[in-house]
Amino acid sequence: MTTATTSQAKALAKAPTLAVYPGTFDPITMGHLDIINRALNLFDHVIIAIASNPGKTALFTIEERIEMIKQCFPENESRVEVAAVSGLLVNYAMQRGAKAIIRGLRAVSDFDYEFQLALMNRKLEREVDTLFLMPAFRWIFISSSIIKDAARHGGDVSELVPEHVNQCLKDAFSS
Repeated sequence: MTTATTSQAKALAKAPTLAVYPGTFDPITMGHLDIINRALNLFDHVIIAIASNPGKTALFTIEERIEMIKQCFPENESRVEVAAVSGLLVNYAMQRGAKAIIRGLRAVSDFDYEFQLALMNRKLEREVDTLFLMPAFRWIFISSSIIKDAARHGGDVSELVPEHVNQCLKDAFSS
């Protein structure tokens, strides 16, 4: 290996790594936070990409979700970015220089859809990998939809979402 090649290899080895974690995050849950913290153990920087899903009616606006998520990471604000995205996620990941797309898996029922999505993203862009992470067992049963349903009917979801998110849910359903 020549000196120039060795220098290039060292520079590449030190380049910060970036991953994108997409979702609607309506609202962000403890399961999401667990996945993000696991991703921060693997990557230098994680972009939480809030996507709008035409198949879902959002409780919170994109701006409200961005603010809720930012409040979850005061100690890691230099390593966590929150962005609203539209279009093909894999294109966004490439434009940002991401090495991976993070996807959470809770159950076998998630796998089929996520596997197909990962294969399509790989077909569209071979440079971006999909990394599947499972939340800790204590969060494996929760989803934003289930949390919203419970909160809508007066259920206590305080252990399943950050405190400020719990307050936002209470405010949203207090009328």
